[in-house]
Amino acid sequence: MDIIKIIGVGLIALIIIVIVKQYRPEFVLYVSLAAGVLILVLIMDKMEAIVDLLTTLSNKTTLNNEFLVLLIKITGIAFLTEFAVSICKDSGETAIANKVDLGGKVIIISMSIPIIASLLETIIQILP
Repeated sequence: MDIIKIIGVGLIALIIIVIVKQYRPEFVLYVSLAAGVLILVLIMDKMEAIVDLLTTLSNKTTLNNEFLVLLIKITGIAFLTEFAVSICKDSGETAIANKVDLGGKVIIISMSIPIIASLLETIIQILP
């Protein structure tokens, strides 16, 4: 099961961080980054399966493929932003974490404007 691998990587990284923090606190960030990257690699297969499923469903319907691509990009930005925010908070840089979080939200909103506009056009067409 993949979740056991992910939890194992997380717990091993936690143990290493606790030990390393006593002797070389400057290396804690590197261990945290390595664990995060390893976990991302472990979930890439699942992410690929989700994207394939969404693409298949999109091809079977009349959905605009541009919207699917936008949704996948928005989801990726949300994941990467959360990852960066977590690393900033782990480093004790809460102010930078908040700025990265705000930046990610603004980019997500700006990317979702075409979807919102299309939805509003559809609603206007339905209303009498």
